[in-house]
Amino acid sequence: MKDTADIATKVIHAGKNDNDQYGSLATPLYQTSTFIFDNAEQGAKRFAGETQGYIYSRLGNPTTRELELKLASLENMEDAAATATGMAAVSAALLANLSAGDHLIACKALYGCSYAFIKHQLSRFGVSASFVDMSNKDEIEAAVRPNTKVIFLETPINPTMEVIDLQMIADISRQHQLISIVDNTFLTPILQQPQKYGIDIVVHSATKYLNGHGDVVAGIVCGSASMIEHIKSAVLKDFGGTISPHDAWLIIRGLKTLAIRIERHCASAQRVAEFLQQQPWVKTVYYPGLASHPGHGYVGSQMKASGGVIAFELEGDIKTAEQFINHTQLFSLAVSLGDAESLIQHPASMTHSAYDQHERQAAGISDTLIRMSVGLECVDDLIEDLIDAYQQSTITSIRSVSNQ
Repeated sequence: MKDTADIATKVIHAGKNDNDQYGSLATPLYQTSTFIFDNAEQGAKRFAGETQGYIYSRLGNPTTRELELKLASLENMEDAAATATGMAAVSAALLANLSAGDHLIACKALYGCSYAFIKHQLSRFGVSASFVDMSNKDEIEAAVRPNTKVIFLETPINPTMEVIDLQMIADISRQHQLISIVDNTFLTPILQQPQKYGIDIVVHSATKYLNGHGDVVAGIVCGSASMIEHIKSAVLKDFGGTISPHDAWLIIRGLKTLAIRIERHCASAQRVAEFLQQQPWVKTVYYPGLASHPGHGYVGSQMKASGGVIAFELEGDIKTAEQFINHTQLFSLAVSLGDAESLIQHPASMTHSAYDQHERQAAGISDTLIRMSVGLECVDDLIEDLIDAYQQSTITSIRSVSNQ
């Protein structure tokens, strides 16, 4: 396959091992924990790194390797490491590049477990962190210290959908010799490739769009060959957060439809966002595809499209938000994204409950903020479901008041 092939071609063909002895069209699943050596000498040489070959699936597996090579190609990186979960990818990328006494800079709003890992876990091992407004260059640079080693962010940010300028982040990182790490889960390499702007490491929760079918938890770290070797040897080998071959196989299968799924997710999310923006019961809609969004100018440049995730605030209070999501039917109440099914959840009490109230306010996560992942259903049915949910939640609220 040519390096110039379109990404829709790469999701199917990149990384494929053409040496299968039986000529299997589908990627073979090497569902094995260990690999047999021809003799003791060969085993010793593999452990010493003197010869190539597989030893144990925690250290490498042919099915897993195909997934890694495929994602490296999609992200325009030299190599990749597959992990057991998205958080294993985040933690591996950070742990491999931070030591006791180091400092990192992260954006104020992050996926709740990423925030908790940085604030509550890394701090136990002597790593400090500053959480800043990543859209503000002066604030980022003011946070840089002599011991700052890493800058970590998401774009769009989960769950506020704020878009961060990747070129600015890469420039600051080079100026201060920082390692830049970007979580690209929301957009996937179909819509955004941070390496093009000089970002050092890209992580994904492969649980989401990359797999796309809600039946796997996994992660991916992409970077230079030397960085990935460091991550594998310094963290994944000993901490053990590596992917199972079967999960890798499922993601390879899911990736074949990634390009066409993303196209549908984006088109439907745009329709839903435009609908929500017109409703009097919606206070604010956060979606880069809307002209009113501060990050709208990045669509078509840094990001090809806006993705399938929308955040919006309802008029009312936390009970209003709870009643609304309780009455959706096609939008399943669940805390993932990127599946064929549309999902809806309440960040303040669910995915971002690791933030205290003050931290949530600083990060822009209000009590009425709702995040939803627009799936592959008919978009007209999804819009009708939102209308019904609002009407039913209003009826419930009226009854609740009248019964007091």
